[in-house]
This record gives sequence, C-alpha cells and structure tokens, in this order.
Amino acid sequence: MLVPTLNELLELRHQANSISFNASKRTQAPLSGLYASVFRGQGMDFDEVREYQPGDEVRNIDWRVTARMGKPYLKIYREERERSVVLCVDTSAYMQFGTRHTFKSVQAAKIAALLGWSAQGHGDRVSGLLFGQEKFKIFRPNRTKSAFSQFLHSLTELPTCQNINPQALEQALLALARSTATGALVFIIADFHQTSIDILRKSLDQLHQHHEVVLINIDDPADYELPAIGELCLTMGDQQQITINTDSLQGRIQYYQNWQNARQRLKMLARRLIVDFFAVSTQENPYQSLVQSLKQRSQQQKTHR
Repeated sequence: MLVPTLNELLELRHQANSISFNASKRTQAPLSGLYASVFRGQGMDFDEVREYQPGDEVRNIDWRVTARMGKPYLKIYREERERSVVLCVDTSAYMQFGTRHTFKSVQAAKIAALLGWSAQGHGDRVSGLLFGQEKFKIFRPNRTKSAFSQFLHSLTELPTCQNINPQALEQALLALARSTATGALVFIIADFHQTSIDILRKSLDQLHQHHEVVLINIDDPADYELPAIGELCLTMGDQQQITINTDSLQGRIQYYQNWQNARQRLKMLARRLIVDFFAVSTQENPYQSLVQSLKQRSQQQKTHR
C-alpha cells in the first residue's frame, strides 16, 4: 500500500498518549513524556495572565484577577504556553518507494500521526502542510481531534501526480514561513536527499530564525545498499543523472560512499542552522524509532546545558 489506512493513523493515538485500562488515571507513554520534556520544557516562570478559554487547565486560574475582573483569567507560564505544531509532510513520487517493511509515504504518515497525537495530548494546536503534488495543502492550526483527523485523512489519499517538482520543498517552506506565527515547532518529514543542499539551506534559512525546526528524513535500505542488477541510471537530488554498474562491487561501494557524504552534508547543515535532524527507516517500527530519536535529543540537550 502506498498510503496507510485512516484506522491505522487513528490507532496510533494510543501509543502517542496511552491510557492504562488497569487504573483510573491517565499514564504517560514514552513518546508523550518525551514530547513534553523535549519540546515544551519543564520551566514554570510566570509570564502573563489572559482570559480563560474552554479546555484550559482550571488549576492555573488566577483567582485574584478573576475576582477583580468578574470573569475567569488564567496564569500563563513561559514554558507551558500553548504553541503551534506544524507537520510538513512530503507526498511526492519520491516517497512512493520502499524495499523492506513499508513505503516511505506510509512511514512518513505514521510519524506525522504520532507527533500530532502527542502534541494534541498536550493541548498544542496542530497544523499541517502536505507538499509534492500539483498543489500543496495547508491545514490551519487547531486543537480539535476532528480537525486533526481531517489532516490524517488527507495522508491516506492516493497520490494523483507522478511528476517531480524539484522546487516543491522550497515552495512549501516559503509558504510555511509566510503563514505561520512566530515560535511554532515545525516538523519537516521528507527524503531530503532528493533536494539539493543549496536549495535546502535557502529554504531553511528564514524558517529556522523564527521557529524551532526538526528535520525527519525517511530512509530505505536501498537508498545506500544497491543489489547487483546491472547498470542503473539514477537522478540525484540536484537533478544530475549518474549511471552505476551495480554488478561491480566498487560501483556499489562508491554509491554507498556518495550517500554517506550526502548524509554528512545534511547533518552539518542542521548543526550550522541549529536545526534538529534524525532519520527513520522504512524497516523500523515508527513509534520505537521516534522514541529513541527523541531520547537522544533529550540527552544532547542535557549535555549542553
């Protein structure tokens, strides 16, 4: 299947924010807890008060201001403020590929669903952007499950365009930078090896200055390990075509080395822009891979404090 079913994506909410059926209270799943500690912080510095809105934590009501104003007001803490989480997912023909457990398109959809459900569980507003088809789709920030389900439904639609637009990511991120309020948490889920490093740098340059950005690359083992099947003509991320004799061990080694060099350039770009980068393979369990990546990010944050 090129796309997951809607039920698959809806079921992932139990992993993102699991509920124990043996107890009467909610329990924190690893992903939910990591999302809170890594992306929301644990600080409790008072920032401001604002009018209470349905769904806010009653325990944070400022009773003195409420009594003075005659209507409920809420205390807002700097690290606990609601933020907008943007899920930017590549749905191009590049993602319609997979040689092991599943397709890249399916893995990308599941990663987006897990992150979205976890964000929803913490009261964040979730928005989305799907790019790679003839027109990209934008989903406005919303905290309701019904709105998020509409986004997930779009991830289950079969692609209608097989043409490759090398500027798709650049155009999508430009639209994202223009339409997203400052301070959002932006997850970009794609195969970044299909975009030249110069275009990626240009696309991220403005975005990372105003938002927290996380790049999630979807890998497949065939991206770097070619079987011996004769000569192959491949189109690289910069649209340059190369021919590789896969029957030659040296040719396969060179192909792997080229992939490693490209991956290293991606990591260096991420470090230079202070952007997080990690990868999820089509042969991995998306939940376990995401939890492990967030654990590593959390440890790195503690190390640099």
